[in-house]
Formats: sequence, structure tokens, C-alpha cells
Amino acid sequence: MKVGIVGLPNAGKSTLFNALTRAGAETADYAFTTIDPNVAVVPIPDPRLERVAATVGSSEVVHETIEFNDIAGLVRGASQGEGLGNQFLAAIRETEAICHVVRCHTSGSVPHPEGRLDPVDDIELIETELLAADLEQAERRLERVTRQARSLDKAAVAECEWLEAVVEGLSSGRAVRDLPAPGAAPDAVRQLSALTSKPVLYVANVDEGVEEVPFAIAEHASAAGAGAVAVSARVESELGELDEAEAAEMRAELGISESGLERVVHGAFDLLELIVFFTADTGKEAMARSVRAGATAWEAAGEVHTEIQRGFVRAEVVAWDDLVGAGGYVGARERGLLRTEGRDYVVADGDVVHIKT
Repeated sequence: MKVGIVGLPNAGKSTLFNALTRAGAETADYAFTTIDPNVAVVPIPDPRLERVAATVGSSEVVHETIEFNDIAGLVRGASQGEGLGNQFLAAIRETEAICHVVRCHTSGSVPHPEGRLDPVDDIELIETELLAADLEQAERRLERVTRQARSLDKAAVAECEWLEAVVEGLSSGRAVRDLPAPGAAPDAVRQLSALTSKPVLYVANVDEGVEEVPFAIAEHASAAGAGAVAVSARVESELGELDEAEAAEMRAELGISESGLERVVHGAFDLLELIVFFTADTGKEAMARSVRAGATAWEAAGEVHTEIQRGFVRAEVVAWDDLVGAGGYVGARERGLLRTEGRDYVVADGDVVHIKT
């Protein structure tokens, strides 16, 4: 999963990036500290995988990963190239989802680029720039596809009609994600590569001690079909400098229920409708992999390796907690908990899947 961290200058993007990744990106209280995107690939902690690995005697634990891209701050007029706008927008296109950091903290030591604190207005400023950039791109794409549609090619005609609806929608403030893709032109969305087609997770950068997403942001996220979580980037950055035991103790003292990484990952997984399944063998690696909710065993096999998917015959499946409770595969089989499933089996979150080829 490749996630772009975006927001206004000084919203706390790089501070959050450092907190999530411990990557040590430069931070400062002035605009455009980040020019080239900072990139870090982070393992997603999952205690279930650790317990599965210990139960079956796996030699190595391989967590699922998430790639964070800390992208330069956006300013008003970015769609016309203001600030680092063109570079910012190009970097977003390379990501699968957007993590939109919104300043909600009241620290007076960090200047706001607009000279005031209004989280929803900040959100709308960035979204207006994304809509404007998409409109320009959609109009250019429509010109090309209109010429192709003159040949009466069905896919081109369908894409042309869809792009006309996209241009109209963007002009009235609707995101591309709200406009269903044409069935006769399945590649239309990918070809357009619209910024507003990407799912969005709002991260409210809140003051210390705040656990809830501010109402105005939660309301905006609900209306936009987006996700929202609250994180104090400053506190998480400070905790990130401690070892895991010290950080856990400090979180308990501060009343913080989850780490910033856990909140962002859970928010992203919910937004993208992802679940996690495991593979584990004695003396070999235990792995966690994510798939879309509703994925079949055959599709899950493709997340492990394309060769395994091609050779798929059947899958042995057991819930992770049943496997741990039974003490391993032998006990799970004896208790009737280990099932044989075909390629169309719908994988459940936390399944341990052993694929037979």
C-alpha cells in the first residue's frame, strides 16, 4: 500500500511522517521544508502474526508493509504551479491513497500559511486545488478520446461519455471517485489518473490529550466518503524517539489507546476495505498479506506469489485464534478446525491459509 501524506505547509506532515516511520525527515516551522518526497516502507505490527509464528514454529516473521510518501506542502494556486504545486501534484498521482494531515492543534509557535486556524477551510483549499488539477487533465484527456470515439469504438465512446460527465462533475465540485466508471471502458479511471479518484484519510493533527476527531472534520469526512483519525504528531514524534517499552508506558500514562501508526493503518485499512490473512509453516517464514474484503482464496494466493496462484489446487484454512488455541496444525486438524477450501472460498480477516499446489 502506497500512501501519500499531504497537507498545507506546517500542517505537521513531516512530523507525522517521522512519528510513523522513524525516518528522521527534516522538519521546521517554515513552508517547503520538504521539497523532494520523503519515502519510507514500514512494517505493520500485528500481534496475531507473532502468535501464529510462535505456535507453528516459523523461522521468520514477515509483516505486511505500508509505504509512506511525505509530499511537499500545497499552497493556494498549486494547480497553476504556485509554490511546489506541479511537483506536489505529480507525487500524489503515484500513490494509492491520500493521508491528508489537517492542522487542529493550537500551538502559536508554528505559523499558519493562511494566517488563521480553520481546519475545514484548509481541507477545502487543498481539495479545490486537486479538483482544478483534475479538471485540466480531464479536459485534455477528453479532447484525445473524442477523436478516438469518431471511429465508433465502443470503449472510446463509453470513455468519452464518462469524461464529459467527469468534466461537468469536477466543474461543480464533485470528485472523480463519486462518478462511477463506465463498464464498457474499464481502464478509463486508470488512464485519467485523477487525484480526486483516490481514497482519502483525514488525519487531524490535534493537541496533546485529544483522542477524538474534531466534529467538523468528522462531519466533512462522512459527507465525502472519507476516513478520519486523530493523532498528535508532536506527541507521537516524541514517543518515536523512545524504545517500544518506554513508549508503551508513556502512552498508558497519557491515556493514548493506540500508536499513531496503528490509528493511521487501521483507518487506511477500513477506508480501502482491506483484510489481513496469514501463511505460516514450521521452520519457514510466517507472513501477513492484505487483500480486499471479499477476495477469494485464489486471489489471496496471488498476493503470496503468482506461481502459487497459477498452480492453485486447494487451500487449508483455519482461523488464527483457533490455530493458536489448538497448539498448531495437528491439533487444529484433530479438532476439525482445519478446513479444505476451493479457489472460490472468501477469505476472512485473520485466516491462516496454507495453499496446496
